[in-house]
Amino acid sequence: MREGIPFIIAGMGLTSVPLLLDWELAAIPLAVLTLFTVYFFRDPDRTPVNEEKAVLTPADGKVISIEELSKGDNRLKDRAIKISIFMSIFSAHINRIPIRGRITQLSYHPGKFFSANRDKASLYNEHNMVTLETNDRKKIVLVQIAGIIARRVVCWVKKGDYVETGQRFGLIRFGSRLEVYMPPDCRLAVTKGERVKAGQTVIGYLG
Repeated sequence: MREGIPFIIAGMGLTSVPLLLDWELAAIPLAVLTLFTVYFFRDPDRTPVNEEKAVLTPADGKVISIEELSKGDNRLKDRAIKISIFMSIFSAHINRIPIRGRITQLSYHPGKFFSANRDKASLYNEHNMVTLETNDRKKIVLVQIAGIIARRVVCWVKKGDYVETGQRFGLIRFGSRLEVYMPPDCRLAVTKGERVKAGQTVIGYLG
């Protein structure tokens, strides 16, 4: 993945220094760190599930909360079902479009960097909101949230883009959280604690 190239090159450079000085033992942890960086930035090919009205998870990781939100008590100021997914440093961090539609709004918000598996990360951390409108005018909002280690949210789509189910739209570096806000009549297909894979696991069905 192109986002990981600078980190991988830097790791290779640092590893080469002790090797040139014949300090092989010192090179071992640097080599391990470089290999982990290659692993972290992996970008596996996925064939998206093709089911009518299915909403797929936009991120790999673990479902850490599912909430039914009333109007006015959340950042959307509307009723919604919110699913929060925690991505550890071992998760594939590519984010994918959950269902075909059009990007109607993008909104970036600077903030803090609390651990992404804590509830206050949802409110206070740096985040990027991506609003998607499906072909039948249902609204789904994806929120990319930076974590204590993740210090950069990357988004590759623009307002007005038409996007396909499973399409890559961004990533968050080194451990993070992604929230999905779905319409309140959406039928859930996951449970808290379940592990999910972007572009493959169905998290709900639109009404």
